[in-house]
Amino acid sequence: MKIDLTETTSSKINAALVQARRAIGTPAIGMVLTLVIVTDEENAYDALKSANDASHEHPSRIIVVIRRVSRSPRSRRDARLDAEVRVGTDSGTGETVVLRLYGDLVNHAQSAVLPLLLPDAPVVVWWPEEAPSDVAGDPLGSLGQRRITDTYACEDPAAHLGARAAAYAPGDTDLSWTRITPWRSMLAAALDQRPLKVLSATVEGEGENPSCELLAMWLADRLQVPVRRTVSEGPGLTAVRLETKEGDIVLDRADGSLATLCMPGQPDRSVALKRRDTAELLAEELRRLDPDNTYAASLKFGVAKLNTAAAAKPAATAKAAPEPEAEASAPDSGSTKPAPAKPAKKPAAK
Repeated sequence: MKIDLTETTSSKINAALVQARRAIGTPAIGMVLTLVIVTDEENAYDALKSANDASHEHPSRIIVVIRRVSRSPRSRRDARLDAEVRVGTDSGTGETVVLRLYGDLVNHAQSAVLPLLLPDAPVVVWWPEEAPSDVAGDPLGSLGQRRITDTYACEDPAAHLGARAAAYAPGDTDLSWTRITPWRSMLAAALDQRPLKVLSATVEGEGENPSCELLAMWLADRLQVPVRRTVSEGPGLTAVRLETKEGDIVLDRADGSLATLCMPGQPDRSVALKRRDTAELLAEELRRLDPDNTYAASLKFGVAKLNTAAAAKPAATAKAAPEPEAEASAPDSGSTKPAPAKPAKKPAAK
């Protein structure tokens, strides 16, 4: 059931919700949270479809906030609120309210959303595309216990990761982090099965994919080893290699669906590691409403610090490799150093 409201108010929208529930014969409210989606007209359909799919696991009231750009100075002064109420089969397993804000109301969206929140229920705010630099300080973001962004949809993912780290507040999370949950679980299980000391790591994936940076920062933060970030053609994250004394632990996913896990002394295994859609990622994030401390620690490790570690990694391994041979043949290892090579040639020339 759909109800269109033009130049309306929050109280009229609440009345329309009650009317719609009675009309379809479900006066009781069985929703567990309020999901606020902040988006534009272009991306509203895809975001709402993903939220409706996720609502089958988490029945919720979905409030879509669309800020409409006014075409003239006069229309920018005239505040107006249009709404669309959907209940029943048109709204997954919960209720949907689509708000279109015009004029000065665009800058005060929280005043229209606040009366529509479910009482005594958690609030989650989601930006499917571009999000403010400080999502916790945003008027709409301050309404939620959890704030979900997606740096993959940004123009410069690495810069946005830095902004997220600088303005992080408990409750912030990112779908780019959610995308690597199966990878983190598989790598952690591999190290639990074979507790080997990791010397270094390599993360391979697309160049503009922030999930690769987040996975590399997670490995660097948890293992305290140099992590190298390499670029591949994708799709997405393609491989992770952990270097140990007994051999490399490799998780390789070349086709975006099926991965191969290689461990020293064990046969190779195929594991399902398919790329998930937005609805699955959103449903996973809605399962927990407490702060994600692991995400916070990995995010604050910093992309710049990761790049430094990656640049230092070849030099560190170059110095570490000759050390066993240096004990057996010190003169040969000393003659290969670039610095003493120049003074050694001068006496020879004389």
